[in-house]
Amino acid sequence: MNSSPPAQPGVQPDIQPDAEVAARLRVALGRLNRQLLQRQSDASFAQLSALFVIEKWGPIRIGDLAQREKVAAPSMTRTLNGLVAAGWVQREPDPEDGRSFMVTLTPAGEALIAKVRRERTAALVQGMERLAPAQLAALNAAVPVLEQLADEVEPKGR
Repeated sequence: MNSSPPAQPGVQPDIQPDAEVAARLRVALGRLNRQLLQRQSDASFAQLSALFVIEKWGPIRIGDLAQREKVAAPSMTRTLNGLVAAGWVQREPDPEDGRSFMVTLTPAGEALIAKVRRERTAALVQGMERLAPAQLAALNAAVPVLEQLADEVEPKGR
């Protein structure tokens, strides 16, 4: 009895995951990610990371933000103080707990996130413009697969 999944159109059924390919992919994606993260920005890495989490999950309590960022609450408080001082986030009273507050993006914070995304996308486009047409076609075909792979590798519960 064959327990393998049915072959998908255009996929060769005898191809199996390869540790060497996975390692090369990990290194290439890591390098690409570091290069994008190191691009000049008005905010630090910790600040941008917090802004992206606030954008996705906000309004959010500082404790929940610290937990999502995997940092101690005092570290997150320092990061948030810088974000508030820069005008990128604001604190609002927590409607469920008068001793706590919620953090939300300001229009300036939303604009910073949009600017960072535009600049990082432009950097990728610039690199892509130097690829040969066949390489660009391969990259275009790989994107949906990489998106699915990201879903498969993402830790559960996030």
